[in-house]
Amino acid sequence: MKIHEVKRKAEALGIVAGNLKKNELIWKIQEKEGNTPCFGRSNGDCPHTNCCFMDDCLRVKVTV
Repeated sequence: MKIHEVKRKAEALGIVAGNLKKNELIWKIQEKEGNTPCFGRSNGDCPHTNCCFMDDCLRVKVTV
């Protein structure tokens, strides 16, 4: 998902994107939707198959 699509989704949920990085914004979206903020932390194995970020999530590894 491109950053402009993530920002659009965030806005629809009332989240201000500001200067947040893509992964930080996705974590906020996941929290707002009542999910675990786990984007990029799955190590290739994710049980959340209905997540709209899954394709991107499985390709990246986010370090905090």
